[in-house]
Amino acid sequence: MSKIEIACFNPESAVIAFENGADRIELCDGLSEGGTTPGVEVTQELREKINIPIFVMIRPRGGDFTYSEAEFEQMKNDLIQLKSLKVDGFVFGILNENDEVNTEQNKALVKLATPLPCTFHRAFDRAKGLEESLEKVIECGFTTILTSGQKPNVSEGKENLKKLVELSNGRIEILVGGGLRSTNIEEIRALTHAGYFHSSAITDGGAFANAGEVVALKTK
Repeated sequence: MSKIEIACFNPESAVIAFENGADRIELCDGLSEGGTTPGVEVTQELREKINIPIFVMIRPRGGDFTYSEAEFEQMKNDLIQLKSLKVDGFVFGILNENDEVNTEQNKALVKLATPLPCTFHRAFDRAKGLEESLEKVIECGFTTILTSGQKPNVSEGKENLKKLVELSNGRIEILVGGGLRSTNIEEIRALTHAGYFHSSAITDGGAFANAGEVVALKTK
């Protein structure tokens, strides 16, 4: 049985995920943009409803992962505000204009989040160099990397995911996500030997997690 994180773009999905056995929620807004920072009120209300870990996305907009000084200040302020709501961790990732891991800015946010853990999200899949990026993310103090192996989805990236699990050697968790479904989780797990998996569990092209898919991801 795998550990499963469900990416939830609304509180309804998070409750569905919680009720059907998810181990953790990645809470975000902005489904069409691939996830942005959720609202304070939404986060607060959800915290009162569910008792599994909630990791909150810190991402001021869709698009690339290189931010202006004003956007970076907003990320810091959002993190501080959301941290006060008893969330369990944060999800973000900053690259520089050369698509390399921005060590300085990521370290600053990781420090602000202390003692809560941080996941470097799929900005990793846009970063240059598999091994080099892995080492930089570890150096920044993240506990987890969400990745499809620097490919468009986990099926195409499975060999790289296997390599990342081996290279990380227990120093950081490789959270496998990006086109992950109950239909391919067994194959991906068998090949990569990863222990934690990430999916929106959306099966109909809509906005809400599917209860049956959450169960299937968890029990396969």
